[in-house]
Amino acid sequence: MTLLLGVGFAGSSVAAPGDTENGEQIYYKRCLACHGEDGDGLGPAAERLNPPPRDFSSGQYKIMSTAFDEMVPQDDDIFRMIAEGMPGTAMPGWSDILSQQEMWDLVAYIKVFAGYDEEEPGPLVDYGTQVASSPESIARGDELFHESDRCSECHGESGKGDAIKGLKDDNGERTWPRNLTKPWTFRGSNSPKDIYARVSAGIPGTQMPSFADPDSTKVLTIEDRWHVANYVESLAAGTERVNPDNTVIKAGRAEGGIPTSWDDPAWGSAPASTFMLVPQIIAKQRHFTPSNDTVTVRAVYDDEQIAILVEWDDRTRSIPGDEKAEKISNPDISEDSVAIQLPIEIPEGMEKPYFGMGDASHPVNIWQWKSGTAETSSSVHLMNGQGFEDIEQREADSIQVAATGAYNNGTWRVVFTRPLVTTETDKDIQFQEGVFIPIAFAAWDGSASEAGSQHTMTTWYWLSLQSSSGSRPFFIALLAALLVAGLLYFWVRSARPQ
Repeated sequence: MTLLLGVGFAGSSVAAPGDTENGEQIYYKRCLACHGEDGDGLGPAAERLNPPPRDFSSGQYKIMSTAFDEMVPQDDDIFRMIAEGMPGTAMPGWSDILSQQEMWDLVAYIKVFAGYDEEEPGPLVDYGTQVASSPESIARGDELFHESDRCSECHGESGKGDAIKGLKDDNGERTWPRNLTKPWTFRGSNSPKDIYARVSAGIPGTQMPSFADPDSTKVLTIEDRWHVANYVESLAAGTERVNPDNTVIKAGRAEGGIPTSWDDPAWGSAPASTFMLVPQIIAKQRHFTPSNDTVTVRAVYDDEQIAILVEWDDRTRSIPGDEKAEKISNPDISEDSVAIQLPIEIPEGMEKPYFGMGDASHPVNIWQWKSGTAETSSSVHLMNGQGFEDIEQREADSIQVAATGAYNNGTWRVVFTRPLVTTETDKDIQFQEGVFIPIAFAAWDGSASEAGSQHTMTTWYWLSLQSSSGSRPFFIALLAALLVAGLLYFWVRSARPQ
């Protein structure tokens, strides 16, 4: 069997025939733990993964460039998934570990599970003539995306996947619509050509249909599919992206008082920092199947208080006790929530408390906001932590920790406020200008059954209250130094013998 590499995977070359025997050896070493001995996606690690591993025996591949009415994928499609991985899943890219030939050997073996080893791939998606992205094309794509809820029915008005439907794949597993504003999670890149392929071929095994299917009431022409692809690509233009070099939240001084609501214009001048959220797998109960992946933070302060705006995308507003919310939720719905963690004592050097709720020598403050239920409103909680097993519950009002939250188009925005200083200096952080203050975050998606220690979190980052005095202290210090130097000069001269 000869496997040829086409244009789908950039930077590679034509490969020799795939060796199924060698592919089997590689599979048993690299792939079995997730995909299972029989390729059915039931490996030992499967229950810890969200979404679950692909069932190769079903013959359904999510990322295909084969036309919608054909089952057999292109060999390039399988090769690309092996080489690049599947963003937003536990499937890594193997191109830095396996040679190209080894990956082609894997392609040959994986096809055996579905009996595709003797089948020829179906015809490619009809790409027609690509429509270049332009304001006009994006506007037309926007119109088609929302027309009769063609795409917004699942992906939401803003494309954040905030659907009002509980989706399941062909195996009955819960699936979440793609958040189209986060291109790094796309499982086939966010280039217009790849988006066009998804719109045209659909995603087999899921509720993502083909819009090239002439029997569909929502069918799109080739030209219209290109418009939609250009629109979807544009949704990421204003997205806050994770920048590994940006580890400091810079809090500027607020003019006219600190903002207490997320839509206050004052936030427009506050620089944003976006961080990755990872599942909490340190302490029981551990969490392996997260749904929230990033958090964006801004901060401002004045002479008396500090305000911190925390934003994160959440596909559902979780309201325990609400029939509609519970219908699209996983079992055991709980409140959506977010928390800020700060050290009680600002470290002088680089040493920080243990990022998992502090430790005995380095306790932490934790401010937590919860979204409420059908019967109760949102609430704010204050805790002191010296480790996962040593948490002191306190009254938030005792130090005037306050928070307000709002959910809009798939995004939660919560504003925390607190005085810079408190009377309980041994229990609370005392904010200071010009120092680096460790800060960390946690988030809970109640519709994904996240509660208690089952949540997503960040490691420590830094918060810095930027001084508004600019270079004034420098000039004052320089003037003082010059004055001292002048006095010393005259003292030395006066001390010389005449």
